[in-house]
Amino acid sequence: MSERDGGPPDVLLVEDNPGDVRLTEEAFKVGNIANTLHVVTDGAEALDFLYHRGDHKDSPQPGVILLDLNLPRKNGQQVLEELREDDALQSLPVIILTSSEAEEDIVKSYDLDANAYLTKSTDPVEFIETIQRFKTFWLESVRLPAGSGG
Repeated sequence: MSERDGGPPDVLLVEDNPGDVRLTEEAFKVGNIANTLHVVTDGAEALDFLYHRGDHKDSPQPGVILLDLNLPRKNGQQVLEELREDDALQSLPVIILTSSEAEEDIVKSYDLDANAYLTKSTDPVEFIETIQRFKTFWLESVRLPAGSGG
């Protein structure tokens, strides 16, 4: 069920590391996160999903994106830049979820209007806690714009 059906907004995870995908899926399960999690593994596929192209022509519009920076084909900052230049997608919340703690990545992500920057822990328990904090704030506390995800 998606937000357009009266359910919670879908979440798009853009992540190329299978281990991080599994941990995120586990965190959704453990945390009883009812939002549907869609996964794509590179930046170009993320844009196909969001623009309903190719294999993703029937994809739902997510209400929020969890975006890794270090991706094949198009990196996370290139994806974010393209989204922010598109009138139809520029208000879609994008949360950077990456292992990079580099100050230049943080600054550039916010310069490109990322909504938040979360650093992935290498410790599985801490990683799951990060996803739980994302859930508490972005999926339970924040009011998303009407039409996001639907």
